[in-house]
Amino acid sequence: MTSRNPMILLAQLGVVPVIAIDRAEDAIPLADALLEGGLAIAEITFRTEAARAAIAAMSEARPELLVGAGTLLTEAQVDAAVAAGARFGLAPGYDPAIVARAAGLELPFAPGVATPTDLTLACAQGIRVMKFFPAVPAGGPGFLQAIAAPFAHLGLRFIPTGGVTEATLADWLKLKSVIACGGTWIARTEDIRDRRFAEITARAKAAVAAAAMALEARG
Repeated sequence: MTSRNPMILLAQLGVVPVIAIDRAEDAIPLADALLEGGLAIAEITFRTEAARAAIAAMSEARPELLVGAGTLLTEAQVDAAVAAGARFGLAPGYDPAIVARAAGLELPFAPGVATPTDLTLACAQGIRVMKFFPAVPAGGPGFLQAIAAPFAHLGLRFIPTGGVTEATLADWLKLKSVIACGGTWIARTEDIRDRRFAEITARAKAAVAAAAMALEARG
């Protein structure tokens, strides 16, 4: 049985689809495609006007899917995400006001980090799960391992996102500090727009299988 705690479920699956959806009416077919593919979690980014409505539709109609909100850049967006039913939140960068707002609303939240300074500031505010972004341009698995090493005693965990692919998923999941990777390839905006949901299901299944193999190898 999978956990209903978003961070535990992330660690169990090893991958989370990162999704920009243009039309709220595509939300339920998308949710069904992900669930059929074995992914019971999704990050809907606040990069489109449809994000809030999509989160609300998915959360209400498919409660078995843990829906989170990504690209939370303002306190108002945090409020909107929670009101829509988001179970967790992420951001591309670190903003102490956003972290505080999420904490005040009891929303599990992973701010973005890319440098030791980011990690220091986030740690000081009590954050222990962080989004490493942009994962590949920032330096890849080796760079994350290097900047995280001085903080290892704090038990930090990371969600690398940005440039990660199914082919490189295992490279990231080798790191004990990585709980899951964000995958934009699983449910691409153009595939949702063109209603290629069978393809999304197939990519979800492949991502779940690749992550499971990597996590098993890590032990």
